[in-house]
Amino acid sequence: MLWVKSFHIIFVASWFAGLFYLPRIFVNLAMVEPHSEAERARLLLMARKLLRFTTLLAVPALALGLALWLWYGVGLGPGNGWMHAKLGVVLLVVGYHHVCARILRKFESDAMHRSHVWFRWFNEAPVLMLVAAVLLVVVKPF
Repeated sequence: MLWVKSFHIIFVASWFAGLFYLPRIFVNLAMVEPHSEAERARLLLMARKLLRFTTLLAVPALALGLALWLWYGVGLGPGNGWMHAKLGVVLLVVGYHHVCARILRKFESDAMHRSHVWFRWFNEAPVLMLVAAVLLVVVKPF
């Protein structure tokens, strides 16, 4: 079980690294001047590659977490309300990942008109989700 848990943590940390950086690219895309086609194209390429890589990291992170939960029984049984809350956080993270993909598609079609300030705030969400998940797993408050 320790190998599965170790690789789960590694993939989750890597997934979150991508979720921390992708919105920073969105900040830069929102700040690109209209005549800066080369800069916009470079940032879009970076965002596409990062989203693809981040998605590839999310799959084993989720699969290993599912294995810990269902095969090894982590969080099963009475007194494990923290696991239900953590699964809620996981759903939020998956949703955030999906929203990032939709935002990228809007940038690619030149249909995204939010400000760089909005994306700076949007960038804070994965930090809060990571803090919540770690606290739930380590502290197990309920």
